[in-house]
Amino acid sequence: MFIDEARIYVRSGKGGDGMVHFHREKYVSKGGPDGGDGGKGGSVYFEVKPTLNTLVAYRHKLKYIAPDGQKGGPNNMSGRGAEDLTIYVPAGTIVRDEDSGELLGDLVDPGQRLLVAKGGRGGRGNQHFATSRVQAPRMAERGEPYEERNIHLELKLIADVGLVGVPNAGKSSLLSATTNADPKIADYPFTTLEPNLGVAELDEDTSLVIADIPGLIEGAHRGVGLGDSFLRHIQRTRVLIHLLDGVSENPVADFGQINAELALFDPDMAKKPQIVALNKIDLPEVAERWPKIRKELIKHGVEDPVAISAMARTDLTPLLWRAVELLKTAPEVIKTEALPVYRPADDPRDFTIEHTEEGWVIHSKAIERAAEMTYWEYEGSVRRFQKLMDVLGVDEALRKAGAEQGDTVFIGDYELEYQD
Repeated sequence: MFIDEARIYVRSGKGGDGMVHFHREKYVSKGGPDGGDGGKGGSVYFEVKPTLNTLVAYRHKLKYIAPDGQKGGPNNMSGRGAEDLTIYVPAGTIVRDEDSGELLGDLVDPGQRLLVAKGGRGGRGNQHFATSRVQAPRMAERGEPYEERNIHLELKLIADVGLVGVPNAGKSSLLSATTNADPKIADYPFTTLEPNLGVAELDEDTSLVIADIPGLIEGAHRGVGLGDSFLRHIQRTRVLIHLLDGVSENPVADFGQINAELALFDPDMAKKPQIVALNKIDLPEVAERWPKIRKELIKHGVEDPVAISAMARTDLTPLLWRAVELLKTAPEVIKTEALPVYRPADDPRDFTIEHTEEGWVIHSKAIERAAEMTYWEYEGSVRRFQKLMDVLGVDEALRKAGAEQGDTVFIGDYELEYQD
């Protein structure tokens, strides 16, 4: 089972108590202080383990407590320090403090470790408190208390290439045909209910890690359908293969809608290099439509769209080699242990409305970007944009602000007519 979120409780070990003790020896009536120090409590670390690819282990075990340090002993004997507790996680795990929301770490490299709860320092024995004036101190230190946290773990798959597209576009078939992955494949939407990873071996020196993301639908950035929990897995990829369903009523409009969903979730995702491929070219009706679809895609700025068949394995190798070439110039995914890298600073759903002499102006970078990605010449695409405005609350906000039938609404460089 693929689990990409978990909430656990971690607690470090308490430091061992220092000891109050005086040296006792035959014929020595006034032995000096010899109370030993307490041992250090165990710390709690997260460490990346390359063989892991899910957080399922943390669904059943919810508490992780490191051992306490041992107490100090007589004859200046220090207590044994406790072993640290290491919690293993897959590469791509983001660690947050559940209560404060603070980002504690972003673990991406094999063997990378992150301290989340420091073990308590052992208390000092009375041997440390002897002075020329106080030669028999009856004092020591207790061990330092433990640290505890509620931790939120979030996994983002790390892959070179992410497959995106509408449900049933053939992403799982493409992954299966090009890699060693074995995803579930069937002819109905949402066959893929969880992300899949596969490795495509092109030659002895070249391989690609490919992630199949569940099909995106309108409203995915808000959690509609399978939710925005899957969108974050695309953020780690450097190149996208945007797979279009050749038997869809309007593949070009589908392409625009998916890009709008990506941009609404995170503006940076819209900037990732994309290879646009029309799937199911082995079907005669798709082959007949392909020249027209290709011309429309190029018209709207798509560079060199291609046609493939995942089932018939047509032109898959050239597609992967093209992804390899794009990876050579694609920017590296930023790795950080201090700053968030996966959420835009502002909520993309926020917007403001301004009333001017010319009409109503909607201010929102995300909505303006969605408008720019909408193909206005396609009725279905326009309807989707209108529905998006309704879902985001823009229509209701305009109505409450006093917009009337026929008023002009400005979204970026676009002028729309308001219809109640």
